[in-house]
Amino acid sequence: MSGNSVWWKEAIVYQVYPKSFYDSDGDGIGDLPGIIAKLDVLQQLGVDVIWLNPVYVSPEVDNGYDISDYQAINPKFGTMADFEHLLAEAHRRGLRVIMDLVVNHTSDQHEWFHESRTTRENAYRDYFIWRDPVNGREPNNWAGHFTQSAWSFDDATGQYYLHIFSPQQPDLNWENPAVRQEVQRIMAWWLAKGIDGFRLDAINLIAKAPGLPDNRGDGRYIFSIENFCNQPRFHDYLREMNHAVLAQQDVLTVGECAALTVDDAIAVSAPDRHELNMAFLFEHTDYYNTVGKDPQKLKEILTRWQVGLHGRGWVGLAFNNHDQPRVVSCFGDDTRYREESAKLFATLLLTLEGTPFLFQGEEIGMTNAVYATIEEYNDVGTVNLYREQVAAGADPQVVFERVRATSRDRGRSPYQWDGSADAGFTTGIPWIGVNPNHVAVNLQENLDDPDSIFHYYRRMIALRKATPALVYGRFEAVPAPDALFVYRRIGDEGSCLVVLNLSEESVEFAAEGTLLIGTHAQPEKNRLQPYEARVYRE
Repeated sequence: MSGNSVWWKEAIVYQVYPKSFYDSDGDGIGDLPGIIAKLDVLQQLGVDVIWLNPVYVSPEVDNGYDISDYQAINPKFGTMADFEHLLAEAHRRGLRVIMDLVVNHTSDQHEWFHESRTTRENAYRDYFIWRDPVNGREPNNWAGHFTQSAWSFDDATGQYYLHIFSPQQPDLNWENPAVRQEVQRIMAWWLAKGIDGFRLDAINLIAKAPGLPDNRGDGRYIFSIENFCNQPRFHDYLREMNHAVLAQQDVLTVGECAALTVDDAIAVSAPDRHELNMAFLFEHTDYYNTVGKDPQKLKEILTRWQVGLHGRGWVGLAFNNHDQPRVVSCFGDDTRYREESAKLFATLLLTLEGTPFLFQGEEIGMTNAVYATIEEYNDVGTVNLYREQVAAGADPQVVFERVRATSRDRGRSPYQWDGSADAGFTTGIPWIGVNPNHVAVNLQENLDDPDSIFHYYRRMIALRKATPALVYGRFEAVPAPDALFVYRRIGDEGSCLVVLNLSEESVEFAAEGTLLIGTHAQPEKNRLQPYEARVYRE
């Protein structure tokens, strides 16, 4: 075993998107009592930690990632008493709970921003990033994630404020010590309630380049992360946070950090850096731009990270989340080989080094949701991009097809509990459409079938927990045909060989050892079927 046993390295995390998980009161929105009602299912699955997407008070311009009160529960989800009940019931079952903390920005409805925009002399003015116009225009040429410009003008005070995301999500000014102290106070408050850690949203955007220089390139608005991502002071802020709050706690901390290299991830997660436990790895989930459906690219990315990070840092591993499409639809095959490819990615996720994060529905093979009209979409990025491009004269149908292919709503459809109306998610009208395939793809069907995706996840999770090499072992790539991803996890107590067929073709490959688990009931000795996966003890 490499290093000492650490609970958050051995844990399996399950991401709950509360709005789409289970609605207990029939209003069409998932809620905290709904999560409590389903805790036994998560315990049966074998996960150890629940990550809750934001449940704070919010206008929900960006589905809760625009927080207006960090110390109150959104009434749509329940009450603080409901949250405390959820925490107690989870802990009673041996499940930890981590919260999503969004502190790159707040909502424009937060009291800090209300005060900030009253006058230029207000004590809260410097909580946010305000600048004078330059030649009657924005202070620089930065484009936003959801808007053409990352700046919005405030008529009352005659200045622009910065928002890397939507205008309703003004960026906090982390150069102000008072802001950092407020964030630390909020974190300590939640930890005192008994939560078990944080997922820190967009955390490597909190430091901006000194002077806020223009992005390189031609055009009025240039989208580039060069001046607000992975800036040096970002690490200073994390170390200060760690010293003030986290060092005294045995908690899980994971950073959502865009555009990380291996060295960047080490800088965030190495124990002697005293920043966070881990950062999410995202490079392999850029299915449309980087990875496509090319096994070679996926193998190259994962191998580079596995080799580069071992013994030096740690990552959170996921193939799906609330911002990403479902892997079975994008890299697997969500029709003919849906079950096979879902099981294959379970095998891959749970045999790599790093803490595995499952996204709700992954364990039953849920697929991307596809909606027929722009009105059916909720994602602020999808809707804003569609409106901007249509207003600029683009063909509405062409734009719609483009935004539908990348919308974050693809993975946010309600959890499919059973084959009844609206998948058993609600007795009301769901806040967003249920995937029509819920009649066949649902938890109840999985529970009834011992060979289902759900039960395969259970077995795979149990195998990882019983096999230290799959958690701590060194990764070694094994030469194999292009369609196969073959590697060893080498530990002090033995090694495992993992063989994955990332294609729709059968492929010859001879493996030696004792078969521990496989996706197919009757594997051929020297041939893997489409999307077949096996794990051997050597």
